[in-house]
Amino acid sequence: MKLAISLVAVKKITSNKLRSIFADDELEQAARLILDSEGVINPIVVRRTSLQSYEVVDGDFEYYAAVRAREIDPRKGEMIGVFIIESENEETLTRQVELFRQQKTDSSVQTSFNFKDMEQFLINLESRFEKITNQLLQKATANANLENEVKELKKQIADKTEPIEVFKTLSQVKIVSKLLNAGFNQKKASQIAEAVESERNKEQFKSLNDVVERVKIPHGKNMQKGISIKKMLEIVDRWSEN
Repeated sequence: MKLAISLVAVKKITSNKLRSIFADDELEQAARLILDSEGVINPIVVRRTSLQSYEVVDGDFEYYAAVRAREIDPRKGEMIGVFIIESENEETLTRQVELFRQQKTDSSVQTSFNFKDMEQFLINLESRFEKITNQLLQKATANANLENEVKELKKQIADKTEPIEVFKTLSQVKIVSKLLNAGFNQKKASQIAEAVESERNKEQFKSLNDVVERVKIPHGKNMQKGISIKKMLEIVDRWSEN
């Protein structure tokens, strides 16, 4: 009987060995190579457990590399090449596994969790624990930084005076200073500040639009708005920047 490779869906195969006994970095590298070459150069040996399911007899590393490849790219990593142990080829394949591909002659090593497996498992576990610890530390640091940024932002917001509060609470001198920073000349800033003081003594301002409508300054023989709508918008933008 001629030995032939069969293509089997990775999801239909199981292994009696734990994935943890193999290093993540090595599995990742092997998975990438499988995807790049679209197959394994060393087909695994499986035994049929039912009509549509199999278990690994030899090649657990290759199997888990294929599992990882399927996780990365489900389409390209869907199938894997295997030698299937059937009744007609069982003797031949079993002998090959024992003679050519097993590191130990004792066939029980196929499913046992031996000392080397345990040692590698502990190494991998330590590596994963270190990675998880670093990830948690980075996350905690990021959260702490975010919390500090939020506190600083709240402080900055609290330190800023809302534009309407300038007209409602600041003294004439401070209002003049604010208006000078917004681009008004000394004379007009002083006139507006005086008008603001006069108007809010009558009734407190309800909004910036209320300031625009009520604050008026002399213009020849007439009175005109001290701050236009357009200028008020510019003032708000300027004070927001500061």
